[in-house]
Amino acid sequence: MDSKHNQPASYTYAQAGVSIETGNALVRAIAPLARSTRRPGADADLGGFGGFFDLKAAGFDDPLLVAANDGVGTKLKLAIETGKHDGVGIDLVAMCANDLIVQGAEPLFFLDYYATGKLDNAIATEVVASIAEGCKQAGCALIGGETAEMPGMYSDGDYDLAGFCVGAVERDQVLTADKVAAGDVILGLASSGVHSNGFSLVRRLAADKGWKLDRPALFDQTIRLIDALMAPTRIYVKSLLPLVKTGKVHALAHITGGGLLENIPRILPKTLHAYVDADAWEQPRLMAFLQAQGNIEPEEMARTFNCGIGMAVVVAEGDVAEVTAALEAAGETVHRIGHIGEGEKGCTVSGGAATWSAMAAWSATHHG
Repeated sequence: MDSKHNQPASYTYAQAGVSIETGNALVRAIAPLARSTRRPGADADLGGFGGFFDLKAAGFDDPLLVAANDGVGTKLKLAIETGKHDGVGIDLVAMCANDLIVQGAEPLFFLDYYATGKLDNAIATEVVASIAEGCKQAGCALIGGETAEMPGMYSDGDYDLAGFCVGAVERDQVLTADKVAAGDVILGLASSGVHSNGFSLVRRLAADKGWKLDRPALFDQTIRLIDALMAPTRIYVKSLLPLVKTGKVHALAHITGGGLLENIPRILPKTLHAYVDADAWEQPRLMAFLQAQGNIEPEEMARTFNCGIGMAVVVAEGDVAEVTAALEAAGETVHRIGHIGEGEKGCTVSGGAATWSAMAAWSATHHG
């Protein structure tokens, strides 16, 4: 009998579904993307087992470090189902970087984690390119990351993303709740769309209502519905950072999961309450569409979606005009949406009849 038939099968990693060569090709493809995000303190050479950052070179004197990590949530599933991956990296960076600026911190460097069952370099490169674009918008360097190919962990075509960002703030510029005072004004910066929260509900509506995602949106014939839904989260870092350094910003709240109702109380001391007037800005047509499609109550809107406001900015009444002008000059759309008053820590969002499709005047309160 031929002896070679008695040899045990020789296993390889590739047979098990992991291609070292594909991974190496990806690293070569994304190295220039990472280099494009260089900034003072980081020279973005990928390789090695970690990334270095020089705080002195970044111009800090007595800094505190602040870290944030996040994912993109089920918005990723929509990206995978529709083949639209070119914005999710911006979302990934935005969810982290916006969480740093609200503490007064400048985002400095970012690391990403990309996990999939079988590596598709075209998609992975597109995603990392959008992460690099997000880093440029946030002013932070992409100094490293991890690509994990894990057969059996993910369904065909699926991937997941996580992001990790470190920022720094001079010790005397940290934003804390003790700066907020009764009589302060709440300014709202317009969101670019749904951002990255509420997509489990969006996907449920899309399935139940049979939305045609590749057709023009009912509320705006100039844009496909999928493009309206997938619009990347706005990154507010560059417009807010100079104002934070002036000391005129008392507090910032990134409006993510939990909406205006649950995010604003996070920046308040125990004795102050935020009052938000939903009549003060026009509900974006995308939000009105989602609300109508789901017959969603105003209170549910206020705790699920950003409702058109991606960032809340608390300032003294006397600084409203100057801060508004500076933010508008930086490209933001600014609405005066409420005020801070005495009371139990929390937030009340209220609107008149017809606001957010309500039948009568309404009010929703969350005690933080």
